[in-house]
Amino acid sequence: MKLVRYRNENREYYGALLIDKIVSLSILAESMDIKLPVDIENFIALESQQIGKLEEAIQKAEEEGVRKASHSAASAKILTPIRSPGKIVCLGLNYRDHAAEQNASVPDEPVIFMKPRTAIIGPNDSIVKPSFVQQLDYEAELAVVIGKRAKNVPLSEAHAHIFGYTIMNDVSARDIQFKDRQWTRGKSFDTFAPIGPCIATANELEDTSNLLIRTWVNGEPRQNSSTKNMVFNPLEIVHRLSRVMTLEPCDIIATGTPAGVGFAMKPHKFLKGGDIIRIEIESIGILENMVVEENAVA
Repeated sequence: MKLVRYRNENREYYGALLIDKIVSLSILAESMDIKLPVDIENFIALESQQIGKLEEAIQKAEEEGVRKASHSAASAKILTPIRSPGKIVCLGLNYRDHAAEQNASVPDEPVIFMKPRTAIIGPNDSIVKPSFVQQLDYEAELAVVIGKRAKNVPLSEAHAHIFGYTIMNDVSARDIQFKDRQWTRGKSFDTFAPIGPCIATANELEDTSNLLIRTWVNGEPRQNSSTKNMVFNPLEIVHRLSRVMTLEPCDIIATGTPAGVGFAMKPHKFLKGGDIIRIEIESIGILENMVVEENAVA
């Protein structure tokens, strides 16, 4: 199932994305006398097993009931899948091709940093380029959504703690990142974490070992790789991170970016106002955002 959080006629819902329509799970559940949380965060925290029950419910529901619970995908405003995760944990140098383009060694442990939840925006929202940032860059990343509390989780059990997967653009101010020699400030500006468009649930996306991951800027291909180039796969990441920190439902883990980022190109190709970044990850969807200059924001 692909889950989206969306707004329709000034009301917020979450639902199942079915090609050209979205089925509101709360409306459908009510019509079938099934109790569901009012927001997607509590739904995720409730229990991943609810997904299978809901898929069955949608299949068994009367056509009229599904119609009444549906909204047109074209007319709905798709929001970031999770409004306010407890934490956003990010990995650096987790693709062999990205490490190679920087002449960097492949790490033997995950290299991690954090982004604040205030950096989150949704699909088609604007990335704001601060006036003093000169080297704005993109990073297409597969993101893991945690569904179950995880602490010291064995590798063999890591899959049970993953609710699903989405896309994140780890937007970065390279001039600040490299000046500071650590990554937090240059990656933490408001709007520097576009996420979406949906969460592909773990039962929908059971195999993440070879997903195409691609980026275009203004239609120009920039990144074209596969998750097979990851150093640590999502299960290994959950296992290793859970030995460091407690992972909680709705936490987001961005798993690193492949080769093709702007600062590694010769000459460099940094983002400017008006640029449109389009990221596609196979079996999840497309995340698109435009850059606007800070002084152009109304």
